[in-house]
Amino acid sequence: QLQASGGGEVQPGGSLRLSCAASGFTLNAYTIGWFRQVPGKEREGVSCTNSRGGTTYYIDSVKGRFTSSRDNAKNTVYLQMTSLKPEDTAVYYCAAGWKRVVGGCPRPGVMDYWGAGTLVTVSS
Repeated sequence: QLQASGGGEVQPGGSLRLSCAASGFTLNAYTIGWFRQVPGKEREGVSCTNSRGGTTYYIDSVKGRFTSSRDNAKNTVYLQMTSLKPEDTAVYYCAAGWKRVVGGCPRPGVMDYWGAGTLVTVSS
């Protein structure tokens, strides 16, 4: 089970940190993904990291602004988001799966575990 938290409303240029805590399995053994979705659009992979701290992928629009990290002791992953823009507004999901990151996040359909989404709103 995955539990995501940390969403909220911030002004453009602000920061938020999303957390995703796992129970019942060890996150470090899985590919971890942060996905986001806005109404009417497909869910997109924002950042994905291979198991055991391997390759991390970021979509171009968040490179240099978002950072994914893990705390293995807490079985938790984080997405630090800085310099937020209105176009970052979305429901954010964390997910875990066996597919590895190869040139991009795995398709949402192949991820095995999903947390409930957390809404991020960037607005002035």
